[in-house]
Amino acid sequence: MVYLDNAATSYPKPVEVYNKIDDFLRRSCANPGRSSHEMARKSAAEVIKAREMVSQLFNIKNPLRVGFTANATHALNMAIFGVLKKGDHVITTALDHNSVLRPLFDLKKRGIISLTVITPKKNLDEIESDQISKAIRRNTKLIAITMSSNVTGRVLPYKEIGEIASTRGIYYLLDASQGAGVLPLNIETMKISLLAFPGHKSLMGPQGTGGLYVDEGINLRPIIHGGTGSRSFETVHPLFMPDILESGTLNTPGLAGLTEGVNFIIKTGTDIIYKRKERMLTTLYDELASHNKIQLFSTVETGQNSGIIAFVIDGMDSSEIANILDAKYHIAVRPGFHCAPLAHKALGTDKTGLVRLSPGYFTTDQEIQYAIDSIKEIADNA
Repeated sequence: MVYLDNAATSYPKPVEVYNKIDDFLRRSCANPGRSSHEMARKSAAEVIKAREMVSQLFNIKNPLRVGFTANATHALNMAIFGVLKKGDHVITTALDHNSVLRPLFDLKKRGIISLTVITPKKNLDEIESDQISKAIRRNTKLIAITMSSNVTGRVLPYKEIGEIASTRGIYYLLDASQGAGVLPLNIETMKISLLAFPGHKSLMGPQGTGGLYVDEGINLRPIIHGGTGSRSFETVHPLFMPDILESGTLNTPGLAGLTEGVNFIIKTGTDIIYKRKERMLTTLYDELASHNKIQLFSTVETGQNSGIIAFVIDGMDSSEIANILDAKYHIAVRPGFHCAPLAHKALGTDKTGLVRLSPGYFTTDQEIQYAIDSIKEIADNA
């Protein structure tokens, strides 16, 4: 199988991730923070190590401001429902994922917030920072945006938007599902108030891991109440970080694996990872663009793509293309609408969807060329 679906879940992982999870499950898998016996202490130490490693990658000064979740969706919901109240105004974009859009549209439907959705200005998938600035109102409480589009890979001006939010005293929630581990990400210099991230994509950890960074001074309301191992005699859920976000037993084996994934990124360097992906994207783009039946929807301009080439073949539905790639060529890709309906409306692909190619760090040049040849062969026969 040639795996080109890394924007959904990275595969393969560094071998250290597999080894660590296996060893932890066999030797140390107890509940962290619930007991004082040796295995529980080792589990608690793994959670602390994971917090410290994530904090190192994102330049977070206090690791206790990182709460672990099951995925980025949980983290985004915790941030959105945790900070907003009646009368607040929120700004987001048409390029955002349903993990941002659905919570916001739910609050809007219930009359709790007003919402501005920024649509692309020039190119069909490009948002400019001045669009965000002009949308700010007196009651704007939150700017919630994706780091880059999960449909086309287009990078949003997330650094500039952080400056705008900070200057205007507005909370800034960045969905780093596409980009964390590949693009530059610095909590301090980019003025990020809330950062949601998954562990299983470019951070190279396993599924079932993710987290939310919450800046000092932001008081969340918990949306899940339960056991945390702290203040157990109280019937009120703790309101301090990270316990406010961590109800129930954490995926400690997963966090042990996530630590190894993040460690691999730190040792390798995000600049090296990005350059490797950029080279593969450029090859895919140049080769596929030469075919008159293949229409591309991604840019390969330096610094403007987190790792995706999106395309469609004239006269074919994206699901049909993906099914042929899977069944005949054993190539794994992602077709359809990518849980981003407003992005597809902006792109004009809300009928056919798009095929998304997303190579990973371990994808080989031979695999890229095989994918190109296979897609061209499908287009030749379309």
